[in-house]
Amino acid sequence: MNLTRRKFLKVGGSSAALLATVGCDRLPREVRALYEPAKNSGPFAPPASEQIDAVTHALNRAAFGARPGEYERVKKQGATPDEAAAAYLDHQLSPEKIPDDETDYAVRRFETLAQPLGELFEYQEELLQNELMRGTLTRAVLSERQLFEVMVQFWSDHFNIDPSKGDAKWLKVADDREVIRRHALGKFADLLRASALSPAMLWYLDGRVNRRENRKDKPNENYARELLELHTLGVHGGYTQRDVMEVARCLTGWTVRSRNRPPYFEIGKVEFKLHQHDCDAKEVLGQKISAIPDRLNKEDRERLGQRELDRVLEIVTRHPSTAKHISTKLCRRFIADEPPAGAIEKVADAFTQSSGDIRATLRALFASEEFRRARGNKFKRPFHYIVSALRATGAKTDAGLEIIDYLRRMGHAPFNYPTPDGYPEPAAPWLGTLLWRWNFALAVSENKLKGTRIDFATLQKNSGGDDGLMAHLLGRKPTADEAQAYHESGAGLALMLASPAFQRC
Repeated sequence: MNLTRRKFLKVGGSSAALLATVGCDRLPREVRALYEPAKNSGPFAPPASEQIDAVTHALNRAAFGARPGEYERVKKQGATPDEAAAAYLDHQLSPEKIPDDETDYAVRRFETLAQPLGELFEYQEELLQNELMRGTLTRAVLSERQLFEVMVQFWSDHFNIDPSKGDAKWLKVADDREVIRRHALGKFADLLRASALSPAMLWYLDGRVNRRENRKDKPNENYARELLELHTLGVHGGYTQRDVMEVARCLTGWTVRSRNRPPYFEIGKVEFKLHQHDCDAKEVLGQKISAIPDRLNKEDRERLGQRELDRVLEIVTRHPSTAKHISTKLCRRFIADEPPAGAIEKVADAFTQSSGDIRATLRALFASEEFRRARGNKFKRPFHYIVSALRATGAKTDAGLEIIDYLRRMGHAPFNYPTPDGYPEPAAPWLGTLLWRWNFALAVSENKLKGTRIDFATLQKNSGGDDGLMAHLLGRKPTADEAQAYHESGAGLALMLASPAFQRC
């Protein structure tokens, strides 16, 4: 097509008229991108306090850090920083009300993430893994639903699955979409049940081979043990080895169709097989579960057999140790590596009173004095660190494999942890990543990462110069020593990104 300058201007004028007529928000997303100004692209006011205020604290802890201009936008939501932070957190607890078209559009290029369960087996496992990691990174960097993404990561660790095991290579994509993302801010009971019947989890923790076709068969305990130790009551939650065995017996008969076994269709489908279920009486944590009578017809016996899974989940979800275990982990994530007992108790009470409503539980956590006081005391895990650096600098990124490689070198690439306990939250395991953090800070600040670009001059100008830029990155005014190091280093942006203050949240 031979498009002359005159024709181009004519088309441009027509487009502008169309834009004025229909409104920018009614144009296709691809066309809107030509006319809409980039978010947070103009001058903005960085934090002016010498200490981390409530707004910066909320953006650091309940999100992956502030993007250019975000601090100013959030601060306007209240008369004081405390009121603004509270309004922001309340808004984040309703992600369904937050438009996120930019993120949805960006993630569309990772086509496998939207594929139906059965069709995932048509793709190479490496492609699935790469798109799952890149999609996760893209969402964390771009999403307006920041708390939701934080909780997705929290639950991904809590219900960790190593995709390298068997069919989990293909099934983890569906697990991330249908289990973790669907229930991340819903009811814990729903999340737990979805995880228990997740094809990927049935593969990873051997639930698919937990069967008892005759009295000589010994049920597989793997999932039952992790259900009690990691997913619900916690290691010191009061269960015994007998409880593990009884739970395993209750969960016999559940399996998932495999690509390597008959009938070779509907791969990934979860099924209950009555002839592999232990129908005798059981007792879980003091709660009796009656035997399934032989006199009943097959349909009723199958219904009662399947009901035993729900009965087990009801027992463990309502157990007080579960409220304490989940609340301790939430307080460790949002308050401190060694969370205060008082905060845990308040959050556990909210969990119990709301029947495990995750939003209500988080509201109680965010309203606690312990949360409000705990500022700048946590060390960012590598994923948090890299995402916060990309967000703070306003980087345009394709979440490419070079960034994923940095996460691998730091030991924190998404969906790569080999054991069921998930990536650790406390700082100690991550202190050995400091050199790679410095290397990343240099690479990203010098635009040496393929597919990722930072416009330093514009960022510096929009933040009000060097002092404003430092305040934006640190979430407060820089100290005299920090400012001196910034000016003398010759690599001020990299120095700030690698500074102790930026690496904490």
